[in-house]
Amino acid sequence: MAKYECRLKGNFNELLNWLHSDIMNGSSSVSYEDGSDIKLGDSSVAVRVYERYSMTGGNRVSMNLTVTGIGEELFVSAITSGGSQAVFFKINTIGEETFLELCRDSVENYIQNQ
Repeated sequence: MAKYECRLKGNFNELLNWLHSDIMNGSSSVSYEDGSDIKLGDSSVAVRVYERYSMTGGNRVSMNLTVTGIGEELFVSAITSGGSQAVFFKINTIGEETFLELCRDSVENYIQNQ
């Protein structure tokens, strides 16, 4: 499992669309599995689940992406899992790290373009 979190400022829907586009275009094997959106008062929360094939691990890796926002205050949490082939402990988590990098790079590019 690998995790990335970041606080930033911006537009909630713009960031969500930005991330989705970058993740979907980041690998030919990426698929959007499902998502959930909720608005509670002034706050918004979006959860997205993506999968992609990890050639190094020979399996699929998933990424859970959660974006929360109140006004221009945003928070992103991305967690990847599933890249190991071992039974009792994790080995070869390169696929998870690589998938997470895609999200991290997208967030950093969004911040630079603000």
